[in-house]
Amino acid sequence: MANKWLVNPENPNGILVECTEQENTEYNNGIEEASVALSQLKADEEAKEDLKASAKAKLIAGEPLTEEEAETIVL
Repeated sequence: MANKWLVNPENPNGILVECTEQENTEYNNGIEEASVALSQLKADEEAKEDLKASAKAKLIAGEPLTEEEAETIVL
Protein backbone atom coordinates (compact mmCIF):
# COMPACT_ATOMS: atom_id res chain seq x y z
CA MET A 1 0.00 0.00 0.00
CA ALA A 2 0.99 3.59 -0.57
CA ASN A 3 1.78 6.12 2.11
CA LYS A 4 0.84 9.75 2.54
CA TRP A 5 1.88 12.66 4.75
CA LEU A 6 -0.70 13.67 7.31
CA VAL A 7 -0.28 17.24 8.54
CA ASN A 8 -2.65 18.63 11.15
CA PRO A 9 -2.51 20.78 14.32
CA GLU A 10 -1.46 17.76 16.39
CA ASN A 11 1.31 16.93 13.89
CA PRO A 12 2.49 20.25 12.42
CA ASN A 13 5.59 18.63 10.90
CA GLY A 14 3.51 15.79 9.49
CA ILE A 15 3.57 12.06 9.97
CA LEU A 16 3.75 9.29 7.40
CA VAL A 17 0.63 7.11 7.43
CA GLU A 18 -0.52 4.23 5.27
CA CYS A 19 -3.31 4.95 2.80
CA THR A 20 -6.56 3.06 3.10
CA GLU A 21 -7.69 0.68 0.38
CA GLN A 22 -10.38 3.20 -0.62
CA GLU A 23 -7.80 6.00 -0.97
CA ASN A 24 -5.62 3.76 -3.10
CA THR A 25 -8.60 2.84 -5.28
CA GLU A 26 -9.61 6.50 -5.68
CA TYR A 27 -6.05 7.46 -6.56
CA ASN A 28 -5.73 4.69 -9.13
CA ASN A 29 -9.11 5.57 -10.63
CA GLY A 30 -8.05 9.21 -10.88
CA ILE A 31 -4.84 8.21 -12.67
CA GLU A 32 -6.80 6.04 -15.10
CA GLU A 33 -9.36 8.79 -15.77
CA ALA A 34 -6.58 11.29 -16.42
CA SER A 35 -4.90 8.88 -18.81
CA VAL A 36 -8.14 8.34 -20.74
CA ALA A 37 -8.78 12.09 -20.87
CA LEU A 38 -5.26 12.75 -22.15
CA SER A 39 -5.64 10.08 -24.82
CA GLN A 40 -8.93 11.64 -25.91
CA LEU A 41 -7.38 15.11 -26.08
CA LYS A 42 -4.53 13.78 -28.21
CA ALA A 43 -6.96 11.96 -30.52
CA ASP A 44 -9.12 15.09 -30.85
CA GLU A 45 -6.07 17.23 -31.68
CA GLU A 46 -4.89 14.70 -34.26
CA ALA A 47 -8.35 14.60 -35.86
CA LYS A 48 -8.39 18.41 -36.01
CA GLU A 49 -4.97 18.49 -37.68
CA ASP A 50 -6.07 15.81 -40.17
CA LEU A 51 -9.17 17.86 -40.99
CA LYS A 52 -7.06 20.98 -41.55
CA ALA A 53 -4.70 19.04 -43.83
CA SER A 54 -7.65 17.68 -45.80
CA ALA A 55 -9.12 21.17 -46.19
CA LYS A 56 -5.79 22.55 -47.37
CA ALA A 57 -5.32 19.75 -49.90
CA LYS A 58 -8.82 20.30 -51.28
CA LEU A 59 -8.28 24.05 -51.55
CA ILE A 60 -5.04 23.51 -53.45
CA ALA A 61 -6.73 20.97 -55.74
CA GLY A 62 -9.77 23.23 -56.26
CA GLU A 63 -12.18 20.67 -54.80
CA PRO A 64 -15.22 21.65 -52.73
CA LEU A 65 -14.84 21.54 -48.96
CA THR A 66 -17.18 19.91 -46.50
CA GLU A 67 -18.80 22.25 -43.99
CA GLU A 68 -16.57 20.85 -41.24
CA GLU A 69 -13.46 21.49 -43.33
CA ALA A 70 -14.61 25.01 -44.15
CA GLU A 71 -15.04 25.76 -40.44
CA THR A 72 -11.36 24.99 -39.83
CA ILE A 73 -10.27 27.88 -42.05
CA VAL A 74 -9.49 31.04 -40.13
CA LEU A 75 -9.61 34.24 -42.15
